[in-house]
Amino acid sequence: MLMVRDIPLGEITLRKYERPYDSAPRELVKKVCLSLGMLQPGDSRDIIVDIVLILEDARKQKLWLSSFEIRDRVQELRKKNSLDGKGLAESNIRRQLKRLRDSMLVDKQENKYRLSEFAPLSELFEVKIEKFLIPQMVERIKEYLQKLEESESHAYSE
Repeated sequence: MLMVRDIPLGEITLRKYERPYDSAPRELVKKVCLSLGMLQPGDSRDIIVDIVLILEDARKQKLWLSSFEIRDRVQELRKKNSLDGKGLAESNIRRQLKRLRDSMLVDKQENKYRLSEFAPLSELFEVKIEKFLIPQMVERIKEYLQKLEESESHAYSE
């Protein structure tokens, strides 16, 4: 008998927050991370916010950054904003970068990172998540619903 594992091929969390008013860039990036499920509500470990901020800044200059450079810039940014230094371990920085790569927002080449194709986050969201990931997931859910409808019609006839 064939065993099918319940391991998702992809996963996405979307949350809706209030409209962005006059928020600082870090607060805007934090809401983006929360909205995309990269950060959990109430989570004090928000190092991913600073990583995205650093990559956004590097994007404007078309810079590829190593994980060490990202860590150093994040540390400097967190110190400047009087935030704790938790989560700055190299392994955690790489783990967060992998999460961003898995969500197709970050590219890696020769151990250096950038926002994908140096594109703005709004464009990456539209092209890679809104128009690519979400439609595929919705289509697969519809396939399961269709199969369910087919199996319901045969459930009592066996």
